[in-house]
Amino acid sequence: MSITGMNLSLMLNSVGFYQISKLSMIPVVCLMEWILHNKNYSREVKLSVVVVVIGVGLFILLSCSLAVFCNVSQYLCIGRFSAVSFQVLGHMKTVCVLTLGWLLFDSELTFKNIMGMVIAVIGMIIYSWAMEVEKQSNNKITPHAKNSLTEEEIKLFKEGVENTHVKDVELGESKG
Repeated sequence: MSITGMNLSLMLNSVGFYQISKLSMIPVVCLMEWILHNKNYSREVKLSVVVVVIGVGLFILLSCSLAVFCNVSQYLCIGRFSAVSFQVLGHMKTVCVLTLGWLLFDSELTFKNIMGMVIAVIGMIIYSWAMEVEKQSNNKITPHAKNSLTEEEIKLFKEGVENTHVKDVELGESKG
């Protein structure tokens, strides 16, 4: 029954989650044996269980921190870029994951993987070039609007306001 349960868990979950679950069961089993059967453990066994608990806790903390970082970075990207640019960044992430997997974990890169990454990078370069061309053509078409007035323009504006005669609409009289 135990082997069937482990195989079912391995079939439904990732290997990392399966391993962490197995490690998490060690302190639970020790605690249950202590409560139910009054089993006492040596200091060395207790110390090794504490090391396992700390390791599992650090793994979970690191995993959660990376997930939060990933979600925050995606949120910031969505707010800054268009939907197409966000998808292009997603493909770049895939290329980085495959490359880091090959560098750090010696995972196999097949010819199909390498060609896919090369084509994806070429597509990203072409997309970046097309966006730059579009941005430059938009800058040439629309003139830059001034954000502030010069001192002379402010002076002319003030003189115009001071010299303007205001007509009282209700009485039909000019004021000023």
